[in-house]
Amino acid sequence: MRQLRKLHTYLGVFFAPLLLFFVASGLYQVIDRDRLKDPSEAESLIQKMRVVHTDQIYPKTGARKQRSATAFRTITVVMSAAIAITTILGLVIAIRSLRPRWMLWAMLGGGFVVPVLILWLSPV
Repeated sequence: MRQLRKLHTYLGVFFAPLLLFFVASGLYQVIDRDRLKDPSEAESLIQKMRVVHTDQIYPKTGARKQRSATAFRTITVVMSAAIAITTILGLVIAIRSLRPRWMLWAMLGGGFVVPVLILWLSPV
């Protein structure tokens, strides 16, 4: 159990800055639906961060849409895998250490059911 907590902590701390970046830039995309047609249109820092989120490049002035940087795409894929692993580790730690367990299972079930219901019941 101690090793699981350590692994969970180290992976979480390492990827926290990148995860927060993707959460913030993704939130901005949900709130501001004005899409840029080309990365070179990004003028503000927030618009440039949106391009990093969607195209994995930092737009340079006057640059055309270019291929995504392999290194940044790779770290993003590794981050996604690590977040999945740390989420599973967090669930294992919670299941092993929290009481009453029925509340844990109820919250986990709600975490699945509520988003599905929202999507299913929302008008198109």
